[in-house]
Amino acid sequence: MSTSNDADGGYEFALSDAEWRERLSPEEYAILRQAATERAGTGELLEEWGDGFYSCRACGNELFKSGTKFQSHCGWPSFYESVRPDAVELVEDTTLGMTRTEVRCARCGSHLGHVFPDGFGTPTGDRFCMNSLALSFDPEADDAES
Repeated sequence: MSTSNDADGGYEFALSDAEWRERLSPEEYAILRQAATERAGTGELLEEWGDGFYSCRACGNELFKSGTKFQSHCGWPSFYESVRPDAVELVEDTTLGMTRTEVRCARCGSHLGHVFPDGFGTPTGDRFCMNSLALSFDPEADDAES
């Protein structure tokens, strides 16, 4: 578990707080830069089941493949693994009187959600529980249209 990067520096893609506020909507800023959580069951990507990739909404870093998404019934989009181990950073989170593992974008340090070891029935046993507002969905191009 890495804790070497802080929220504003040490990342490949770092902006000032003012630049983040200009770049993101107030809701996106609250989640991505202040580690807020969207209400369960409200995210626009919760029921997205198309083929493609999920990327960090703040910097565009590719994070998850659609084939790793699964229905966890937790109220947030869930994945059993990231697109590659270095796409995300895992950080111990002791807020709210409990210990959890926060998931951040490894490229810009933005808060994405948390990972839990309760992804029963998945190949990894993990449930990356992500905020929809922290992600962008990029559908795969249909080769038949080329």
